Amino acid sequence: MKQFLGNDFLLDSSLAQELYSYARKMPIFDFHCHLVPQEIAEDRKFKTITEVWLGADHYKWRLLREYGVDEEYITGNASDYDKFLAYAKAMPYFIGNPIYEWTHLELRRYFGINDLLNEENARSIYDRCNEKLKDLSARKMMEMMNVSIVFTTDDPVDDLHYHEQIAADTSFKIRVSPCWRPDKLMKIGNVEVFSSYVKTLSTVCKKEINNIEDLFDCISQRIDFFAQHGCVASDHDFNFTEYVPTSIEAANDVFERAMRKETLTFQEEVVYRSCLMLFLGREYSRHNWVQQYHIGAIRNNSTRMFHRLGADAGFDSTNDQCVVTGISKLMNDLDKSEELPKTILYCLNEQDYGALSPLVNSFQDGKTRGKIQLGAAWWFNDNFEGMENQMKRLSSTLLISLFVGMLTDSRSFLSYPRHEYFRREMCNYIAQLVEKGRYPYDVKTLRQIVEDISYNNAIQYFIGK
Repeated sequence: MKQFLGNDFLLDSSLAQELYSYARKMPIFDFHCHLVPQEIAEDRKFKTITEVWLGADHYKWRLLREYGVDEEYITGNASDYDKFLAYAKAMPYFIGNPIYEWTHLELRRYFGINDLLNEENARSIYDRCNEKLKDLSARKMMEMMNVSIVFTTDDPVDDLHYHEQIAADTSFKIRVSPCWRPDKLMKIGNVEVFSSYVKTLSTVCKKEINNIEDLFDCISQRIDFFAQHGCVASDHDFNFTEYVPTSIEAANDVFERAMRKETLTFQEEVVYRSCLMLFLGREYSRHNWVQQYHIGAIRNNSTRMFHRLGADAGFDSTNDQCVVTGISKLMNDLDKSEELPKTILYCLNEQDYGALSPLVNSFQDGKTRGKIQLGAAWWFNDNFEGMENQMKRLSSTLLISLFVGMLTDSRSFLSYPRHEYFRREMCNYIAQLVEKGRYPYDVKTLRQIVEDISYNNAIQYFIGK
């Protein structure tokens, strides 16, 4: 029987342990997360473990609701300790769920606490964590996990003031760059919200937006602005399944109707979004940015809870609609003019791996190593089985040696042990290939591969170093 979270955690052989000894030393490049730039710029300190640990983590919220914990103790007005106590009471029953392992990794790596969280020791652990937090801060939590580079998630209208503040502070060595996230530009179906957002964009650009060409001019201006602030990547919540080749005139007609707040049909929305995605892809290519497509989520399933708590509160799920055809058409239209940028396809539905992974190699250019990528196991796949399935599909169809690796996709500064979790499983998977005689015992090459997947590939892919 293995020791819980022992040195050989997730490592089933001496070779896996050896490979992890190389991977564990690599810095962390977190190229997709939801950390708040202001909290990094101001080096925020948190008063309680509840504030930093449970305050915005809907992975944990979902399990607490399933366990029967009232919303008052999740997102409600209960005291920080009572919320923590509710979490501690439920914790022993999270068996088999990665939250159980992540929770205890985080307690160990940040707070030096090896105890198993439960109702009996909740007060002790709560007090010890809070005492430790007196000497911790947002930046220190990043530094102690050997974080090298972070990409935040930023709206096109953001002024990037806090990124400027971070960049100007030479005492802070971690690079924090914006990542362009234009979701609000995509949501033309809600004409009230969309038209209001376009007016905000117009104000930021200091330019009237009367038609779609004006819109594209403003977007191009903002992309230039982001690039000047170190942005090298975009990110899309790619939740539409259709793409149609269209003209700028047809898309403009839809845009102008939306600005007049007229109701649009679904096919009209597709026309606009198709035109916009094609334009954005060309802009990314112009700047040599990486575009990231996060595919296959259904958002805000519970309208009751959406009206109560808003978005990103733990009420999303996996879509089962076909997504490959539309993405293929979009990528092909960009490829026709050799304007397809480096692209990562993250998929929330594992069933789509079988269709997406061959698609990836339909658009490699023979010049850029791993130009198109099957992204890391995302969100509901961010667990032992999900990561293993993604790596199996990746290595059986593509080159796992060129894989850009893991990300946190998190709003918490305590989430970096997820990189450790991934690296352990990745090293174990690669070691298994050797153990089964499917790859030779070539430690020099194996070491290079695990170090590359842990960090080097992402640096080369995003930064070009």
